Amino acid sequence: MQIQDSGWQSGVATATVDGHVSEARGGMPVVGGRSAPLRVDAQRNLEHVLRAAREVFGELGYGAPMEDVARRARVGVGTVYRRFPSKDVLVRRIAEEETARLTEQARAALGQEEEPWSALSRFLRTSVASGAGRLLPPQVLRVGVDESGAPLDADEATRVPYQRGVAEPGDARVVAPRGVPAEERDDAGASELLEVVGRLVDRAREAGELRTDVTVADVLLVIATAAPALPDAVQQAAASARLLDILLEGLRSR
Repeated sequence: MQIQDSGWQSGVATATVDGHVSEARGGMPVVGGRSAPLRVDAQRNLEHVLRAAREVFGELGYGAPMEDVARRARVGVGTVYRRFPSKDVLVRRIAEEETARLTEQARAALGQEEEPWSALSRFLRTSVASGAGRLLPPQVLRVGVDESGAPLDADEATRVPYQRGVAEPGDARVVAPRGVPAEERDDAGASELLEVVGRLVDRAREAGELRTDVTVADVLLVIATAAPALPDAVQQAAASARLLDILLEGLRSR
């Protein structure tokens, strides 16, 4: 799996709709402050591009070129750029959607499993099966280094990105890639994901079922690591299940 940094720019860029200059937010043209509805064929192309982007970025990382996305979607690269005026806009759209999916999976595990370890393991199995771990925002997975790229000491590393009981809930730390403007570093979706997964981790740790040194960062790394991209779907599912079983054993307290 490859997770590469990308400049996390605002999801707003200029585009042209029916000859008029407008804005595009997350791939949806905006005219006069309102989202313009897409034609049926345009909507279909957008869905193809998003599906292809998830596959390509999941396999090759966010450093994959837009041309690869276009080929996978079977459209011209110009079609991709009409929907997403820059690669940053497309990357942000995919990362936000996958982060939201993981957050909902974590909430479902919290709400439907009374046993703390069952809730955590259910979340891990569901998220790995969905493949969303391969598309986590890069800043969520940049753990163990500070913003200058220097390694964190042991105490700091255990608090990244967030660990209850050590930091207050409002102090969730998301280590962002260098070069990202400060106002864009605190991604609300990523912070929400960290908070919800933090609750799963807290419950399992307090029940004595999770190793005391395991952090939210470790759990997210398990999700990313245990979601390999293999050409054969059956082999991929089997490999993911086997790897996750091994990783789960490593998380449990002795």
